Amino acid sequence: MDLFIQFLGFAVGILYLWYEYHANWKMWLTSIIMPSISMYIYFTRGLYADFGINIYYLIIAIYGYYHWTRGSSNTKSPKKVQRPVTHMPLNLLWLIVLLSALTWLGIWFVLVTFTDSNVPVADAFTTALSIVGSWMLARKWVEQWIAWIIVDVVCIALYVYKGIYFYSALYAIYTVIAVFGYIKWHRLSQNKVN
Repeated sequence: MDLFIQFLGFAVGILYLWYEYHANWKMWLTSIIMPSISMYIYFTRGLYADFGINIYYLIIAIYGYYHWTRGSSNTKSPKKVQRPVTHMPLNLLWLIVLLSALTWLGIWFVLVTFTDSNVPVADAFTTALSIVGSWMLARKWVEQWIAWIIVDVVCIALYVYKGIYFYSALYAIYTVIAVFGYIKWHRLSQNKVN
């Protein structure tokens, strides 16, 4: 049963990645299903921060769906258009790095103090960067892919260590697609086409 649930999460994750790569708003619909599957897997393996972030993923899915589909109004037409893919404002980089570090330390402290996690540093790191990466994705910034590349690489090793092999394979695929996703989104931001 555990392998079936891992495989189901793997399959939904691939669909999610397909939509994300193509900057398709349907990605947010799959991101409502994926956390439900992942919460079970992470909790049973003692990955408590990964478990907890899935609550955030549900909330950010609603925010992202709204942010992506509401777009902006054209003064000549009442029709709304999808928000374009853009680059993150450079003046926010220091703030994003600082928030990532503070979130990492906060989650690490909670894991060490209140759980029996045997991987608190890695679990807290991937969770903190995933929180920031999800917010960047909701803003439709190209640089969100950089955050995901880092998260994905760390998750591959973490999930192998915890025996979650389908998810480790999923994150290996995520890593490759994230590199191509960055290239594609960079092109989309230059063309202003999405």
